[in-house]
Amino acid sequence: MARDPYRYFRIEGRELLDQMTPGVLALEKESGTDRVALLLRLAHTLKGAARVVKETGIGDAAHSIEDVLIPWRDKGGPLPRSEIDRLLAELDRAEQALKALAPPETPAKAGAARPAADEAPRAVRAEITELDTLLDGVAETHALAGTLRAAATSMEKSRHIADLLLAQLAPRPGLAPTGPQKQLFTLADELRRSLTGVDTALGRTLEQMERELGQLRDNAEQLRLVGAASLFTTLERVARDCAGDLGRRVVFAGSGGEIRLDAPMLDALQQALVQIVRNAIAHGIESPDERLRLGKPETGKVTLRVERRGGRILFECGDDGRGLDFDAIRRAANAPRATRAEATRLLLKGGISTSERVTEAAGRGVGLDVVRDLMQKVGGTVNVKSEPGRGTVFELSVPPSLSAIDALLVEVSGIGIGLPLEAARHCLRLAPEDFVRSGRDLAILREGTAIPFLPMAGLLGRPYGAEQERWTAVIVSGDGGEAVFGVDRLLGSARLVIHPLPDEAPAADIVTGASLDAAGTPRLILDPDRLVAAARLGNPAPAKAKALKPVLVIDDSLTTQMLQRSILESAGYSVDLAGSGEIGLEMARAGDYAIFLVDVEMPGMDGFDFVEKIRADPALYRTPAILVTSRAAPEDLQRGKDVGAQGYMVKSAFDQGELLSMIKRLTE
Repeated sequence: MARDPYRYFRIEGRELLDQMTPGVLALEKESGTDRVALLLRLAHTLKGAARVVKETGIGDAAHSIEDVLIPWRDKGGPLPRSEIDRLLAELDRAEQALKALAPPETPAKAGAARPAADEAPRAVRAEITELDTLLDGVAETHALAGTLRAAATSMEKSRHIADLLLAQLAPRPGLAPTGPQKQLFTLADELRRSLTGVDTALGRTLEQMERELGQLRDNAEQLRLVGAASLFTTLERVARDCAGDLGRRVVFAGSGGEIRLDAPMLDALQQALVQIVRNAIAHGIESPDERLRLGKPETGKVTLRVERRGGRILFECGDDGRGLDFDAIRRAANAPRATRAEATRLLLKGGISTSERVTEAAGRGVGLDVVRDLMQKVGGTVNVKSEPGRGTVFELSVPPSLSAIDALLVEVSGIGIGLPLEAARHCLRLAPEDFVRSGRDLAILREGTAIPFLPMAGLLGRPYGAEQERWTAVIVSGDGGEAVFGVDRLLGSARLVIHPLPDEAPAADIVTGASLDAAGTPRLILDPDRLVAAARLGNPAPAKAKALKPVLVIDDSLTTQMLQRSILESAGYSVDLAGSGEIGLEMARAGDYAIFLVDVEMPGMDGFDFVEKIRADPALYRTPAILVTSRAAPEDLQRGKDVGAQGYMVKSAFDQGELLSMIKRLTE
């Protein structure tokens, strides 16, 4: 499925508008310089977030609200009705533009009424907006937990200082302590106990909070998924009704229903499969008399098999009917010399029907057009196999926009890895004597057969010990046989929700997607078939380690935080988030960052103040900082240079490539 660029902006924009409307109405009734200041800050935040996602209409509306409010910043008394009208008009303008960004809802079909010929029953519902909002809230809370972790680090340092102070005040052997010394020692001891208690409680609470957040996110993601079995009842109903109309007898059978997919993907697949089932009965399944005459059971069969194949989900819908009528296809396409393969391709192009009469189920040449268009929409492919007299199989292959698997979890060079549990045959510990040479590469003997061995880190481009002798290993089964992969350690098993990797984050062929652990850190999901294929190509050269420090993003806008984190993580950076200049300064002092990305206008400490403070800090003055802001006036650019910022990027002209280039230049 296509990525949603407004996913976080819709949440933040809705929240900001919900706060602004009652504030504007209150200004008509009473004086409120504080309320004007708050509305100005909210409008400015909305403007900056809107310009990040290129929504100029909302940004302009927010800017107009600022224009109305600024003259009233230092005045008392209620605003005139005309000014309130202007503010409400701009809020309505922003409201309508925000509503226009809402994702399209999947229409729900009513009841159990029989569908019309042009309609596919829509039993799958994709009401996931609320779940996405919940997941976004979990992600934001995880970011806040990062701030608490920084506070926990500071608390631990404070406790250590208290320990040192206590050691300095402890009575020396042979020397009688004075009254003041005793008092200071008692106070220091009480301070240490207090800090130890807070440190322990904070650490325990953080662990529990992250565990609960992880479970909440996993449960919410699971709710977004629907089992493929939900298709079976609808398709069986379609098969039964269509067969009854045409005087056929048909049974429907489905398998692989335990595979779970994202609801919108399953919804599109259902529409395509309904067309294929109708096509199978109208063009493939023979009448009972004809089937008996051909030596077949008088009841035809339509089947749907769902399975994972590589990094995709395969839906095979087949029948045991007469197969494609290639002569009829050639006549309908006016291509008398077309081969069977060419005739099949012509059929898939659409606009061709081999039915001699138009019915509700066939004859209009649009059914396969629907299938083709739906597959293009979700990034899927269609393939057809047919054998005259024995039936036809349609193969729909789709990417798993979201799906769930049972996985074995391992760690490789600090990265969490998930392997489909069904492909992980054995886990073992290998010693030097367990290895044999297979040409230039290593292998192990298993039941008299040499199975190739590879360090998994090498396939991921991560460093590993080329001369390492002892390994924790996993035997993985794929289409090409079996192979053994060395890992750092085993983490257990879990049911994981797989997310596709964004187009901006290309990965090795063996990576099919990613899942998130309890802390929101991605875990790579690997394709066992490609793993085994890679093992037969031999050992890759060990990669050289390259340590990358994290980037600290400081911005009070959730939309901006999420956009910048997405861009940076796609480019291979790790990212920490801070929602204010004060929190960012604490995190900067407690951590070790490659660069700071700082919003200028924030409540409390703004971006200029933040840069000034780090330039005055002996431990931080060398760390580069980039100001990212909606302020583009020459005096603002000059002030950024004056306080010591190495870069300045305006949100309305935000360019992803320019930002990454600037970061790379400043951190090399």
